[in-house]
Amino acid sequence: MINKKNLWFLTLFSLILVLSVYYITMPSELLLTSNGNYIDTNNKEETEPTVVIEESELITALRVSSDEELMQELDALKEVLTNTESSVDEKNTAFEKMKILNINKGEETKLETKLLDEMQLKTFVKIDGDQIKVVVDSKEHDTTVANNIMRSVQSNFDKKMYITVQFKG
Repeated sequence: MINKKNLWFLTLFSLILVLSVYYITMPSELLLTSNGNYIDTNNKEETEPTVVIEESELITALRVSSDEELMQELDALKEVLTNTESSVDEKNTAFEKMKILNINKGEETKLETKLLDEMQLKTFVKIDGDQIKVVVDSKEHDTTVANNIMRSVQSNFDKKMYITVQFKG
């Protein structure tokens, strides 16, 4: 039997749940800034100056295509999560895949930064399971540099990874 106490609890819990789902799914542009005002994306006068980083067109093209693929996969997984006809197992699998994709994206960025800091090389890193593809923006094909890149990348992982290094420039 549902009494008043249980009814209030269910009502408040439902409200909190709906608000948290709304907050998580809302676009980041609608979030409040530190002074309590909404961010105005149309006003270009108050924005901070942009920093220009020169990078090869190849590395940029690889990053853009990788980001597009990632966004398409995430959108497909979000559809599975929000579909009311999906089973619990399908939703769990989709959530786990989303988690793995986000972790891989973070690892890719971390490896690119590490290679830039240690070896002053502009690189593109793509992780797919236990395979890692590193594309180096250099015209010179040097085996010692490739071996150093492989050792540096492998040092971030506990299990054996299959690392390929390509020099393109």
